[in-house]
Amino acid sequence: MNQLFVYALGFIICALVIIYSGTKLSKYGDLIAEKTGMGKAWFGLVLMASVTSLPELITGISSIVIVDEPDLAVGDILGSCVFNLLILSILDAKVKKPLFSSLKSSHIVASVFGIILMSVAGIAMYLVNEIPNVYWISSFTFLLVIIYFIAVYGIFKYEQSQLEENEVKTEGLPNESKSLINAIKLYLLNALIVIVAAVFLPYFGEYLAHYSGLGSSFFGTVFIAAATSLPELVVSLSALKMGSLDMAVGNLLGSNVYNMFILGVDDVLYRKGPIYAAISSNHLLSVFVAIIMTAVVILGLLFKPKKKQIWLLSLDTFILSLLFILLMIYLFVNK
Repeated sequence: MNQLFVYALGFIICALVIIYSGTKLSKYGDLIAEKTGMGKAWFGLVLMASVTSLPELITGISSIVIVDEPDLAVGDILGSCVFNLLILSILDAKVKKPLFSSLKSSHIVASVFGIILMSVAGIAMYLVNEIPNVYWISSFTFLLVIIYFIAVYGIFKYEQSQLEENEVKTEGLPNESKSLINAIKLYLLNALIVIVAAVFLPYFGEYLAHYSGLGSSFFGTVFIAAATSLPELVVSLSALKMGSLDMAVGNLLGSNVYNMFILGVDDVLYRKGPIYAAISSNHLLSVFVAIIMTAVVILGLLFKPKKKQIWLLSLDTFILSLLFILLMIYLFVNK
């Protein structure tokens, strides 16, 4: 019992550290994006997402290399994808106007790439016994990695073109470069703190999971994914509080794109064959639901609803919540 208390305390401490530093991360990330002209959507997609998705990366490595549980690794990745999309509903509930009505169109590009990557992962799972491998690695893993880098480059170029079209010339202040350097230093410091806390968070979570008696695929998709998605939640809520809606949403959609890259890394590390052949078939449903949820996001970004229809939510984010709940119920019943 004492050991269980220590692990629970460690989990809570890591969560609190991530909440504090995640808030600072959003503040300095917003400043860097503004002063460098990177664009908040792209900054959220690449730099912010790569930091907040490190728990999924570390969990995947430890699940495969240390405890030999590929179901936990894949469940964590796919569960994190649907959790990130659920967070969009939380953000929508906290703003007066519908969330998607105030966002840049560049998020559509990120969403489309997310659907493409998840579709490739789904095909790899479905045709795992029919597609050729390179040594122990699935051929589709190489495709995932290639598309990921194309996505990062493509979204960067699209964001830059949007910035150039709306460029406003301003006179630089003498202390601007100094303030930018300070912002970068503080961003890196808080990123390091989030990384350290995020490394230990899944460790405590997996230990607590051992006593639940739930299946690896269900627990990985729900509880471990919830724990490793905490940085995305904190950073996105903090960005929202600062009024940086594009960075908040870019972080979430970018994390999903990055998660598919992590899936490729996990397949490389799993040396017993393609990781897609060693996991529960339930994960395929998670992929399909994540694809549908992302498609709903695209529709929301295209139609930009003018008012909220269902309590604090617009119709699109309500559908996201409903799909998430239905998936969790199915996974629990079929664990």
